[in-house]
Amino acid sequence: MEKVGINVEMRDAMVAHAGFCFPEEACGLIAVDADNLPRMVYTTTNVDRSRVKFTVSPKEHYGAIRHAESRGWTIGGSFHSHPDSSAFPSARDIDGALDPDWLYVIVGLGDGAPEVRGFRIRDYQVVEVALMEMR
Repeated sequence: MEKVGINVEMRDAMVAHAGFCFPEEACGLIAVDADNLPRMVYTTTNVDRSRVKFTVSPKEHYGAIRHAESRGWTIGGSFHSHPDSSAFPSARDIDGALDPDWLYVIVGLGDGAPEVRGFRIRDYQVVEVALMEMR
């Protein structure tokens, strides 16, 4: 299983954003460095304002790209929450996974304590990535 190190503060930011946006889906972007390691999480507005789907605000998406590029990073992933279910990609998530190299992180809120899991989605195939907490 692929392992990806993720900073504890980034994980906490995703969980906090999911709680803040509840009962709607939260969403955001993940910047990665040249080694494809997560460097920053950008919490963004879900313009769909929905419990079952999300669209990152285009203005905020552009701002995240500009910020990431100013530091030599790229946007290499996204995250969103599942307010009513576990942290596993839905059919909608799989259909919307356009970049096979991206890290897709889901914060599941459906079973009490937040569950944070990462995935690669290539050709409609879901492969879990072990998110290793780093300090």
